[in-house]
Order: sequence, then structure tokens, then C-alpha cells
Amino acid sequence: MTVTPLLPRNAPFLPEDIEMLNKVVARTTPQQRSWLAGFFAGFEAAQGGGAAQPAPVSKPRVPLTILYASESGNSETLANKAKKAAQKHGLDAKVFDMADADMALLAKAKNIVVFAATWGEGDPPSRAVDFYQTLMSDGAPRIDGVRFAVLALGDTAYAQFCAVGRAIDARLEELGGVRAFDRVDLDLDYAKQATDWTENALAKLAPKDEQAGGTVVHVDFGGAVAQLDDDEPKYTAEHPLEAEISALVNLNGTGSTRETWHAEFTFDDPAFTYQPGDAVGMYPENDPALVDELLQTVGLGSDAALLLKLQKSYDVTTLSRSFVENYAKLTGRSDIKALLEGEGYPKFAADRQLIDLFLAYPEKLTAEQLTSLLRPLPGRLYSVASSLKAHPGEAHLLVGAVRWESHGRVRKGVSSTFLGERRKVGQTARLYVKANRHYRLPPDGHTPIIMIGAGTGIAPYRAFVEERVADGAKGKSWLFFGERNFTNDFLYQLEWQDYLASGDLTRIDVAFSRDQPEKIYVQHRLWEQRADINAWLQEGAHIYVCGDEKGMAKDVDVMLGKILAETFKGDEEAGRAKLKELTKAGRYQRDVY
Repeated sequence: MTVTPLLPRNAPFLPEDIEMLNKVVARTTPQQRSWLAGFFAGFEAAQGGGAAQPAPVSKPRVPLTILYASESGNSETLANKAKKAAQKHGLDAKVFDMADADMALLAKAKNIVVFAATWGEGDPPSRAVDFYQTLMSDGAPRIDGVRFAVLALGDTAYAQFCAVGRAIDARLEELGGVRAFDRVDLDLDYAKQATDWTENALAKLAPKDEQAGGTVVHVDFGGAVAQLDDDEPKYTAEHPLEAEISALVNLNGTGSTRETWHAEFTFDDPAFTYQPGDAVGMYPENDPALVDELLQTVGLGSDAALLLKLQKSYDVTTLSRSFVENYAKLTGRSDIKALLEGEGYPKFAADRQLIDLFLAYPEKLTAEQLTSLLRPLPGRLYSVASSLKAHPGEAHLLVGAVRWESHGRVRKGVSSTFLGERRKVGQTARLYVKANRHYRLPPDGHTPIIMIGAGTGIAPYRAFVEERVADGAKGKSWLFFGERNFTNDFLYQLEWQDYLASGDLTRIDVAFSRDQPEKIYVQHRLWEQRADINAWLQEGAHIYVCGDEKGMAKDVDVMLGKILAETFKGDEEAGRAKLKELTKAGRYQRDVY
């Protein structure tokens, strides 16, 4: 028998208890549910030592401003969850993306909660840059007496871990704010700690009578059955889907210096959904040979169960400053601690991994000591390369294999070689969806689109075109694509040629950097076609960029500013302003990594 859930998945019970309660409550009658409601009300009154009291008169809620700075969507998700949680604390919360906020919002706030991610080497997320720079400037308004709390997200693999959140926290205090709850800096495995921090921070910001008293949760057993929240997917990073690999194809020719895998995953559950522009996360497994070497180095080589555990669940490659700090504390070695002084750490860590540290400073460790040092193995995000409308029950990814040599060792990308070397068709992988509402096709299918990408950055555009074909959209589309060689590296070449022939793709311009003596990249093709690009923009075109932030995406961003400056007699400042205007309007969207 299928039981329709009455209690949502976010009810304050263990998952197995929610399942049991749903089974019990589903069999009850309205009379039985009314009796239970009265019983629990009386029980609570008895626990308090007195008779049940009438419900208190509703009081005005205290305003709360929730700000987020997000690149991959994690901070945005936390902010929206905080808004829901704020209600039971007597807080009237409103959520704002820093991309859409200004200093006037900050000046009017009474209580502020900030969720801020750090991008790259200590930078704010691209959409939050303007707000962040203004906040840090001399022109930022005073917020004397305003209570605030900041949660910072980051990645300990980077030297400037959580730098943006830390800077915002300090700046709000400098401007006169009162820290209501201490900042927390969270790594990639942030979910549980973020939930606890949010609950505690909201409790501190709640009205005094809410802080002193208990929280009453009102449950309506009548009428419609409670359903899962629409914005809470069934499959998440904490609860991935086991999907079968149905295809693995290397799209590069035999003479290529690249290795790019087109991977297709199949699943039966319609609850696993995504939209073009979203990312699909995959949990890889570590190379067992590397794990075995690591265990041998720390004196645990015969522990087969530990090898499997580390292979599936722990990050055994990322070398970070915090790891060196913890290793120094654990071993008590002054030479390891000395690595953290001056330029010692960056000099040693450059292009090295955990195994290098263990080999250079060997120590015998217990299994418990080793796992206490390691962080959980994070999932890897890839722009989805398919449309569900074109491929029901499937998700396609485009994954470039990463291999290199450094310090005398052969290195391998954990996720890319997991697919390229250690997985075969018929086996499975764990997947989840990371929605990206800031990288979406225009709602009007007649709107022209310009898609710019290099290498695996072409993935979302395959999904875009498939979606438009499935929808019968008639808007013009233009693809700019860059790679090394035409013969071996033209990813999805036959598909693009078919779309051109059918008219589903209007134009394509390619840049193969190594097919001629001079290097030609996509930004050069953009400049060559600048007149037509400006003409398309006049028609309302949306521009999309996908690729490496430090390389192609940065160069393209600069070039687009110059192209837009052409309409302002070469005024590049005006061109940059126009590009910001397009960003605010949702007509310039970037998916960068």
C-alpha cells in the first residue's frame, strides 16, 4: 500500500520516525486525529504543571533582512531555508540576493542575517561584486545598533578560506552593527552545521518573549494533506540518486591532446528532475591505488575495510593549510608546524597533494587519527548537457579527464578519471541536482540567444538547443565555440551540423586555437562579429558564457565590454556599464568555474 505523506520530510523527527508516523496517521479517522490533538495539548499542559492556557494573542513580527552572496546556489538555498525557519521565531523575514540589493536596504534593516560564499582566491561571487565593493567603501551607511549574524561558506582547498564572509562580518561591526551571533566558517560539508547555526542565530534574533518561551507548532490535520515543499528536491547532495551509466563515449579523436567523456545516466524515478542550465553533481570514488599508497605510508596498508571506506567517502587528495595545521597538532612535530610560517606553506603546497605531505613528514597513524584529519569527499558539479524533454529519464554530462605530472608524480583528477578509467557502462554513480536559476533560457522562445563556450563549456548549450527544439521555439540562436583542433576536438560536431541544417541553430562561429600559427580564441571571433552581436542585442538577445573563470570567461567578459562600447563611440566605461545593465536584466548570464 502506498502511504501519502502527512508529515513533510523537514518535520523535526528522524527519517524512520517520519515514515512510521505517516503510516500510523494515514490510518486514523478525523475523530481519532482530534482526540490525539487534545491529548497532546493536555500532555504539554501537564508537563508544565498547570492547566492548558488559551493561545496568546498574536503579536507583530520583528523584521529580518536575509542577504546572500552565491555563485553555485548554496548560499541562496540556505537563505531561503532560513526564511522559512524564521517564522516560528516570530521574525518576518525577507530574502535578497546581493545582486539585486543596494545600501538603502542595509540602512533600513533592523536585523540582518548574511549567507556569503567565497569564490576563487578570496573573491565575492560575480553577482555580488558591486554590493560587496560598495559595502567595503567609505560610502557605506552606518547601521548603528542593527543586530547581525554572518554564515560564511568556502573551500579549505583555497588559501583565502571564507574570506568574503569574514570581511562582511568585520565590516558590519565597523559600521556600527551589533553581532547577535558569532560567525561560522564552513567547508564543503556544510549542510548539518549550517542548519544548526541558522536555528541558533534566529533564536538569538527572535523577540525576547520568543527567546524565553517555547515554540508552538500548529499542525492542521484537516483539509489538504501536507506535501513536500516544492523547492526541496527529493535527491540532494545529502541524499543522492543511484543512477546507471548507459553510455560512456570519448568525444575526442585519437590524435587529440584532450580526453572528453560524454556520459549518459538513466533513472526510473520522475522525482529526479532538472532544467537546462542546472548542474548535476556526481559523487566520485578515489583511485584505489592512491588510497592504498596513502595507507601504506601511514602504516595502515593491510586494512581492506578502511581502504574501501576512504575510497568512497573521504577526500584523500586536497592539501590545505588547515590540514597541515591539524597534522602538526596531531603529531606534535615542530618541522610540520614550521611549514605554516612565512611562505613555507604556499611554497610546499604548490601542485602537491596529501600523499606528498605524508611522504615528506611520515608518521604512523591509527585509522581513527587518519579519518579525523580527512574531510568528506565532496561531489563534483557539471553543467547538464541534456534536456529531459529530449531524453526522459536521462541526464547527460560532459567531463574532461584531468591528468598531469608534478614533483615527480603522476596526478589524476578524482572525478574525471573515476568516469574515464574506473567506471563502465552498466555500473552506477551517485547523482544529485544543483539548480541554477541564474542560468536559464529566456521564457519567451522567440528571444534570440548567443551562447559562448570553450571545451566542456559547450555542455549547457546542447541542453539549451535540445530544449528549444522540444518546445518548438523559433528564436534565433548563435553558438561560439573554442577548442584546440578542428579535426579531433570539435565536441558534438555532427549534432551542431544537423541543427544548422534544420535551422534549429541559426549560426555557429568556431575558434580552434592550434590549427594555425597564431592562437585564435572565442573572444577573437566575438570581436570579428561585433556588429552582428550588437544588432542581435538590439533585438533583445540574451548572452550566455560557460567556462573557466580565470581564462576564457574572463577574456570574453572583457571583450563583450569592448563590443558594447562600440555603440558608445568606443567609450569602454559606458560599455562596461551596459554589460552590468544586461546582467541586472538577466540578459547576460555566466556559468563559470
